[in-house]
Amino acid sequence: MLLSVVFILLFFFVLYILFVPIELFIDTRGNNYYLQLKGLAKVQIEGHQDEVLRIKLMAFFMRFYFYPLRKWNTTKKKGQKKEIAKKKRKYLDLKKGLRLLRSFKVKRLLIEMDTGDCISNAKLYPVFAFLDYHVGEFYINFEGRNRLAIHLQNRPIRIIKSFINF
Repeated sequence: MLLSVVFILLFFFVLYILFVPIELFIDTRGNNYYLQLKGLAKVQIEGHQDEVLRIKLMAFFMRFYFYPLRKWNTTKKKGQKKEIAKKKRKYLDLKKGLRLLRSFKVKRLLIEMDTGDCISNAKLYPVFAFLDYHVGEFYINFEGRNRLAIHLQNRPIRIIKSFINF
């Protein structure tokens, strides 16, 4: 009886993992950069006073901080040689890569740009107006503001389907 309950709970947890949304959010104005599994985990890149950047992982109501640019203290003993193992690399072909990119949903795409040259801005204005009408939010300005905001969403089941379906 207990074993069947555990299997049922495990089945529903795997089913939840397959359909949980994965969100990638990048916003250069507010310096928000994160990857999130809704309800499970969130990985956020943020600035730090002492270090250049740190990675904050929030999972199951706990917080962990990682400093990727911190120098690791690796000491070698005398006589030890570093062995290099040859690894066979698997390359992702173009067709699978495009299918993987198509599996993502773009929730928001905002580009606000100033090239610094008023002539170039004037030439880009009709292009950005066309893209603003058809694709996302594209703005050209003459005030020196540059901004990129992308909000992508995907689900693990769609990623798996993009690799399986031909």
